[in-house]
Amino acid sequence: MNDDDVFKALADPTRRLILDKLHRRGGRTLTELLDDADMTRFGVMKHLRVLERAGLVIPKKVGREKLHYLNPVPIRRIHDRWMHKYAEGPASALMNLKRMVENDDDDR
Repeated sequence: MNDDDVFKALADPTRRLILDKLHRRGGRTLTELLDDADMTRFGVMKHLRVLERAGLVIPKKVGREKLHYLNPVPIRRIHDRWMHKYAEGPASALMNLKRMVENDDDDR
C-alpha cells in the first residue's frame, strides 16, 4: 500500500461513497454495499478491490460472509504528510491577524 494507491482510490466518487457507508457502519457485506448503488455486483467488487489494495478497506471472513471494514490509517497518513503541514501556515497567519486586531482594539 502506498500513497499513490490511496489517492487513486479516493479519486473515484463511487469509492468515496463506499467508504462513507463503511464509516457510518463497518462490517457490511457486498450485498449491503450494493444498496443504493447504480452498478452491478461485479462493479462494486471491482471498486472494493481497489480500496483493499490501497489498504482503505479490510475484509474479514465470518462464516460464509465476507464483511468489509474501513481502515482510516492510510487517510490519516496522507493527512499528516500533506494536509497538516500546509494547514499550519494559514492557521498561524490567521492567529497572528487575530492577535493584531485584538491588540489594535485594546489601544482604542
